[in-house]
Amino acid sequence: MSSQQRIELARQGAVAIVTLTRPEARNAIDDAMRTQLAAALEEVSADDSLHALVLTAQGTAFCAGGDVAAMRQRLEAPATEVAINGWRRQRRTHHLLTMLHELDKPVIAAVNGAAVGLGCDLALCCDFVIAADAATFAMSYVQRGLIPDGGGLYWLPRRVGLARAKELIFTGRTVAAEEALRLGLADRLAPASELLASATAWAGELASQPPAALALSKSILDRSFELSAEAVFALGAQAQAISYSTADHRASVEAFLARGRRSG
Repeated sequence: MSSQQRIELARQGAVAIVTLTRPEARNAIDDAMRTQLAAALEEVSADDSLHALVLTAQGTAFCAGGDVAAMRQRLEAPATEVAINGWRRQRRTHHLLTMLHELDKPVIAAVNGAAVGLGCDLALCCDFVIAADAATFAMSYVQRGLIPDGGGLYWLPRRVGLARAKELIFTGRTVAAEEALRLGLADRLAPASELLASATAWAGELASQPPAALALSKSILDRSFELSAEAVFALGAQAQAISYSTADHRASVEAFLARGRRSG
């Protein structure tokens, strides 16, 4: 990793805790953070002893979005390079967000403060969002003359509905924690002092479930809005066939039958 530490990876039992550690810049995502976060996700993905992930941040903000210095460099580049440089940066960002979204383990965003622009997208691409009572969310791209480029055009309507997503994107307004819970931007709230503990406990509950069953269910659910019922049934049949062969399934059936014999 770079000598500029942007990410910390810790373990608590079967739960990985990945923390954004650039509080002096409100955890804005620069190239170093993007690279380090991708490396941390690769490590979590490859570690079979880790069954869930919590993503959180240091300081008063969860993530202030893209790095302003990078925006300045983009504007100062020759006109003939602006588009191709932006395209390449977009591809790197989308690769990172896809890695997080498609991780075959439950992912909880523990939003400790402002989640703005790309930072809001980063939270929304997780499976679940738990927010501190002082957290805020804003799809602020329009205020910079931009469109949501970190997956918000895809994930936001799935959380809050199309009309509400349009309203939040067209205005770029800030949503406080209580409203975020009502709208579906957040799934749970917690006092700031208890946020990480609450998120880790929730992740621990999920991590206690059979990992193969969770991974297979997640892989289908994440595509179900785009698929027909027939396609979902077909994918489910394949996944169930895999589940039949797992040690977790065998052990649970044997335990159930043993309980029946003892009570009979």
